Amino acid sequence: MAPSEPSPALLFDRRSWRLHRERAARQGAVDFLHAEIADRLVERLDLVNREFPVALDLGARDGALARVLGERSGTDRVIAAEPAGGFLSGATGLRLVADPELLPFADAGFDLVASVLALHWAADLPGVLVQLRRALKPDGLLLAAMLGGQTLVELRTALFEAELEEEGGVSPRVSPSIALGDAAALLQRAGFALPVADSETISVSYAGLPALLRDLRGMGETNALGARRRNFTRRATLARAALIYAERFGEADGRIPATFEVLFLCGWAPHPSQPKPLPRGSATTRLVDAFKRS
Repeated sequence: MAPSEPSPALLFDRRSWRLHRERAARQGAVDFLHAEIADRLVERLDLVNREFPVALDLGARDGALARVLGERSGTDRVIAAEPAGGFLSGATGLRLVADPELLPFADAGFDLVASVLALHWAADLPGVLVQLRRALKPDGLLLAAMLGGQTLVELRTALFEAELEEEGGVSPRVSPSIALGDAAALLQRAGFALPVADSETISVSYAGLPALLRDLRGMGETNALGARRRNFTRRATLARAALIYAERFGEADGRIPATFEVLFLCGWAPHPSQPKPLPRGSATTRLVDAFKRS
């Protein structure tokens, strides 16, 4: 690692991240985005012509996805793993408090690992992908959805400009993210076969900036960077950000849009029966097409 690069261990404040999720669970989680993305992930999974007897839902929140996986034909056992115990109190079945960066699972234990909105909080994403590949049985499937770099571009722009104007500087707010073009390569580096990635954009409309910020707190998706400012954002800065947001991105009806870029990652644990992968960087297959193999 180059001297100028931050240590992965310091990138995110893991305790604050867990507390944000605990607060969301305690105050009544805002789950519409997670539910929508989970539905899209299940649609992709439904295209796979095979059964997955043992599955892991990583970043399970209240276990809604785990319950759907458990209802699939041929599924014998599903484990819901979630870093916030408050979320798991509403889940059923096998539950485990676990951080995605420190997976407590033996090698080759799962036929399927599904994850929704957890992996973008991994400081060492390549390392997490290696752990997940090892946790899969040969020919097991990883199917994950994570937020991409264009997520909340409107909010980031408004806060950046408002802080510069009101405070003369900016505080760290933007988590590092991977580009779609790099996602399949990361899977391949982690040892996955047939790596494929695609993206979708979800746009949500809000009455104003306060409503958006309330939803982000309710999702447990607020700033948990290790280098973030620890005091509250000034009221003048927030007011200026709201004005910039409305002026720059506001819609005709006075509402503001919030963009969420979702990256879908698919990879298979290697098995001799699989086709040989294409050379690195040459993956062009759509995710939907990759699922059609039996």
